[in-house]
Amino acid sequence: MKNITFSADDELIERARLRAIEQKTTLNVVFRQWLERYAGPAVTIEEYRQLMARLEGVDAGRRFTRDEMNSR
Repeated sequence: MKNITFSADDELIERARLRAIEQKTTLNVVFRQWLERYAGPAVTIEEYRQLMARLEGVDAGRRFTRDEMNSR
């Protein structure tokens, strides 16, 4: 596990620590939970292959033109 350093207003850090204590946890645990949600799920190659296998039968019902595929 890596250590990282952030800077924030002293009052903000203290309020966050107090809130963590109220929730019977630590600021480190709360930050790790937030970081996990922020980073999003880690998708493995096997999960990707399973998804592609499930989507194999999906049919849009027609072919799209180049312009339709490139429109934003």
